Amino acid sequence: MTEKPNSFATTSTAAIGAAGVDRLSLLVIWAYSVPQIAFGIMGMLFATYLMKFATDELLIAPAVMGTLLFLSRLWDGVSDPLTGFLSDRTRSRYGRRRSWMLAAAVPTGLGLWMMWSPPLALSVPQLVIWMALALFVYETASTMFVIPYGALGMELTPNYHERTRLFGYRHMIGAIGTLLGLAALQLMNMAEDKREFAGELSLLASFLVAGLILWSARVLPERSDFQGRANKRIFSAFLDVIRNPHSRLLLIVYGVETFGAASIGLMVPYIVQYVLPMQALMVPLLITYIIPQFAFTPIWMALAIKYGKKQVWLAAMLLSVVAFGGLFSVSEPGLLVWVWTFLAGFAGGCSAVIAPSIQADVIDYDEYQTNERKEGAYLSMWNLIRKGAGSLTALAAGFALQLAGFEPNIEQSEETKLVMRGLLALLPCICYLIGALLFMRFRFNEQDHAEVRAALLARRMDRT
Repeated sequence: MTEKPNSFATTSTAAIGAAGVDRLSLLVIWAYSVPQIAFGIMGMLFATYLMKFATDELLIAPAVMGTLLFLSRLWDGVSDPLTGFLSDRTRSRYGRRRSWMLAAAVPTGLGLWMMWSPPLALSVPQLVIWMALALFVYETASTMFVIPYGALGMELTPNYHERTRLFGYRHMIGAIGTLLGLAALQLMNMAEDKREFAGELSLLASFLVAGLILWSARVLPERSDFQGRANKRIFSAFLDVIRNPHSRLLLIVYGVETFGAASIGLMVPYIVQYVLPMQALMVPLLITYIIPQFAFTPIWMALAIKYGKKQVWLAAMLLSVVAFGGLFSVSEPGLLVWVWTFLAGFAGGCSAVIAPSIQADVIDYDEYQTNERKEGAYLSMWNLIRKGAGSLTALAAGFALQLAGFEPNIEQSEETKLVMRGLLALLPCICYLIGALLFMRFRFNEQDHAEVRAALLARRMDRT
């Protein structure tokens, strides 16, 4: 039964349950989206510069840093499912999601600051320990936020196309943080003392992250009727995620795609310094890749309504195959670098809008099967796949660079340059192709979802 909107200006029990509407207010959309601004600032640096910051500024060997990133993802293999399961089962006057978001705000900011502010007096072995601890704090705290936050987004509306609108607006609003992150990256490149600049920036960003998380958790509504409807056994909950045929296929596709896409951010700083002499143009090049991801979001939203979510996402995957294949063929700076980069960014923006919308639909199918609401379990599995695939990419890239003879701040051999180009473009090209072939088997469209939603509504009416 659809609930009427209520006051959003309090975290009292009156705010809990003011969700599940077919049309979300702009206040709710903004409240849900603003944490993306804060995470976008340092997230850009995390994806594109942390590896290089560690190898070139902290002088940590690439294989060692890749291993640290990999180990942090192994810890996620414990923290992500546990957080998802406990979030599903939480009972609180603040809601089963928002209570976690509130608790995660300060530790997330602390971990962010630690990653980019190692004390100058530390030796390299001590720096390795510091970075390991920083990654542990940040990954644990961010998991406490990201899983319940993502789960809350899945719950805000049951409407098939309103979900695409919610995640589309979140993606566009998040562009503010990404653009600020690009500006920070440019300033990082220009800074004479990169460690000092990183420390000052991370301190500012840590306060921003904590503040926006607290505001978002305070303002957002949450469905009270979903509390107490989670699986009571952790292994059974995650088996349901695997048993769901639509979820199972999405997990595989998402993992394959992420394994390829994660190498893009890692390799760009290396490519523009060591392969293509474009270091001064790195930020404009990233802008050419990133701006289309956000600017054309309304197009993907409109196309999804007209042609269906699956068809649009599949077309974007195939366009990514073409774009990264073309980018791999480029061996020197020129117009084609910018053309293929633009097309890759345009195609890449689709999944940020369509994927979470499809995930929410698939979770409704789980409720139809099990009569439970366990968005946390689903989100933790998807997040774990994302992090796991990304960490495997970092591990593989670190060892590939080291085995190829990479040495920082010197001219690289042709073999090393070829490895860098392969990691940047050929790996994503192959992964997107495999993902597209697998996704062709996905079967859960708008009509299927409408039938599931009607059945769930009938159940609720029977209970009342």
